Amino acid sequence: MERGHRLLKWFIYSFLIGLGVMFICALSVYFYSYSQGPPSLTSDQNTVIYSNAEEVIGVKHGNQNRYWVKLDEISPHLKKAFLITEDRSFYEHFGFDMSRIAAAMIKNIVNMDKVEGASTITQQYARNLFLNHEKTWTRKINEAIYALRLEMFYEKDEIFEGYLNTIYFGHGNYGVEAASRYYFDKHANELTIAEAALLAGIPKGPSYYSPINHPEHATERQQMILKLMANQGEITETELKHAKQEKLAIAQEEERQGKQIAPYFQDVVIGEATTILDITKEELITGGYKIHTTLDTKKQKALEKTAENQMDDSSKIQVAAVSIEPKTGSVQALLGGRDYEESPYNRVVQAKRMAGSTFKPFLYYAALERGYTPATPLESAPTQFELADGRVYAPSNYNGYYANDEITLAQAIALSDNIYAVKTNLFYEPETLVETAKEFGIKSELPAVPSLALGTASVSVLEMAKGYSVLANGGKDVIPHTITKITNAEGEVLYERKKTEKEQVLDPKQSFILTHLMTGMFDENLNDYSRVTGAAIQDMLSRPYAGKTGSTNTDSWMIGFSPQVTTAVWTGYDKNEKITKTEEQAYARNIWAHYMEAVHKELPVKKFKPPEGVVAVSMDSHTGKIAHSGCEDQRVTYFVEGTEPRESCTLHVPKNLFDPNQPKDEKEDGSSLWDWVGF
Repeated sequence: MERGHRLLKWFIYSFLIGLGVMFICALSVYFYSYSQGPPSLTSDQNTVIYSNAEEVIGVKHGNQNRYWVKLDEISPHLKKAFLITEDRSFYEHFGFDMSRIAAAMIKNIVNMDKVEGASTITQQYARNLFLNHEKTWTRKINEAIYALRLEMFYEKDEIFEGYLNTIYFGHGNYGVEAASRYYFDKHANELTIAEAALLAGIPKGPSYYSPINHPEHATERQQMILKLMANQGEITETELKHAKQEKLAIAQEEERQGKQIAPYFQDVVIGEATTILDITKEELITGGYKIHTTLDTKKQKALEKTAENQMDDSSKIQVAAVSIEPKTGSVQALLGGRDYEESPYNRVVQAKRMAGSTFKPFLYYAALERGYTPATPLESAPTQFELADGRVYAPSNYNGYYANDEITLAQAIALSDNIYAVKTNLFYEPETLVETAKEFGIKSELPAVPSLALGTASVSVLEMAKGYSVLANGGKDVIPHTITKITNAEGEVLYERKKTEKEQVLDPKQSFILTHLMTGMFDENLNDYSRVTGAAIQDMLSRPYAGKTGSTNTDSWMIGFSPQVTTAVWTGYDKNEKITKTEEQAYARNIWAHYMEAVHKELPVKKFKPPEGVVAVSMDSHTGKIAHSGCEDQRVTYFVEGTEPRESCTLHVPKNLFDPNQPKDEKEDGSSLWDWVGF
């Protein structure tokens, strides 16, 4: 009897001690969990890139798809389906369902195997967020602690939202939004009852229940979930009947993969974003960021379509083109090559090629700023230049054409005369051109040599587009950019581009004068119109543009602008092969012309406006003097006030001026002879 009494006391003491130890352990776990603070509710997500019209143009996350949507943006059918199949007591327990745990233990003991689990939604969420799925005691303990922390610091709806956004659905898709898009090509709030039941069944075995790999398994589990929903009163019998009969349309391969818009542009965006946020590319594309960009999808499609239509499919020649809004520097369209899948090498920003005559505007701005006017004459004839080191430099004009006479700056630009350019470069010294190009934003290394006037330095397409945009906006600094705003997964703004007053880097009067001279490449009124560099595309154009062509043996350029759009186009071979085919030499200017016309259709016609201090003169382009009706090469030309020509042209006097049948003091239009000679 006494021995039995001692055993009872020992049992009671042991039980109480055990309870005490358990209480202390539980209290320790509680305080430890609390001391760790609230865990993050998010995991790696897709970074989404938007156009300037808020269209999704790209999603980045390697081979995984992840999206985060709010709980109220998820179909109620899908939420009910998950609660019924995964955790019916979710809103009642504190992270652990003790009754389910006990039932599962009994069932597993009876079957001598682990045939049933008891993990709650909170525990599964903890596992999805922070842990691996190894079946070890360490993992289970950590899972319990994470689950406890989630329940301590967050509301049930927050936990449920996180769970639905992180659960795995197979084929690289995490979360209900990614799964909805992948399997049904729709958003998570658009799912029908039947679709919701199908998706809710996948996480139990993402491969086994995949509707793509094993549609029969997926359908079988879907039917079971629909019955559970009906038994629990979540759907009516009528809804059950319709859901069972609904024929599900699984998205096709091309719909599941999605189409990336402007992939070369997106690469530039990723590079710019990593610099702004000071993070790695991997951190960016898995961070769930939302990047708002400057891309105009209409312009992008027009650029891609134009390049495709103008270039022969059999040709291996490449293309690079970029379109910028000159007032803001917004990159609105970008094409880094003919086929991104074949070659992701971005020729707009990564390649550097000789600019040819497209470099001349920088030279002529320097000249205008230092005393040249549009009427400044120089002789265009074959010339040998003796350099300081004793070498002789003998440039030539395109197709061997020379005026063999004096031509004005206005003519030199329209005809792209090389002799005029080299003479000007040597007169002001090549170092002047190097410094001036930097003012336009050219950052590439430039050799201070005579041939720099002819574009023998290698530069990027983006640099050249930037430089021309400075002219297009009247001489203000341009910073090409692709990003306007970046937010994190929670919508917090991390970066937003500010609208600031642009710095005036060029003289506005000289910028306008040069811009107007650059419209001369399309001037059909010139007597030697056939030699004007834009003659071949002039008929395609319906409004004022300024521009410049450029060519070398291996490069073909066309860069030009309106007040609203600057576009630079380069074509050539990646390995510097010579461009020998006539049609290939025309690709750049044809792409530019067709593209500019396409994107300006919806834009109002705007002319380049002269600033104060600039005067217009009807000038004879050949003599640089005031033109009259007998001058065949006349055009309106602008000068800084006080530098305009004062003398009238006397070279182009009508042949019948001294016809004895006409009054001696008048010419055929009735004006005085003195008007002709400038008195």
